[in-house]
Amino acid sequence: MTAPTTTPARLTSFYPVIGTARLKESHDFYTRLLGFETTFEADWYISLRRGTHELALLDHTHPTIPEGHRHPARGLLLNVEVTDVDAEWERLVVREGLTPLLALRDEDFGQRHFIVADPSGVLVDVISPIAPTAEYADRYSDPDVSAGS
Repeated sequence: MTAPTTTPARLTSFYPVIGTARLKESHDFYTRLLGFETTFEADWYISLRRGTHELALLDHTHPTIPEGHRHPARGLLLNVEVTDVDAEWERLVVREGLTPLLALRDEDFGQRHFIVADPSGVLVDVISPIAPTAEYADRYSDPDVSAGS
């Protein structure tokens, strides 16, 4: 891959927009369960923020989406990194009753995590970093990550 011949404009924001057929249910999921706050709400689009993290929800049939692409999101996995994945398992799965699609487990590549789905079927991977095994530790460019910090 060659470097661009011009410099891209300064990036001021970058966030996913989830096309959904279940706008209200998804709004509730991300605000009530994941702590996002609503920063803009229309009957077809909702902007959410939690600290510096942003996410938007969009009615997948809205005409702002080009024809031929007006489908609910599929094959999307959102990583939500938290300080205590075990506490989130207890809160979201045990107390709130979300169905885990992947049970809480440790991965050799340096994650303790579980996966649930939002009301639209978007996968939400709740993660806490852990020290990777020796097999994966040298694959990280940041030595702090490879040490599990």
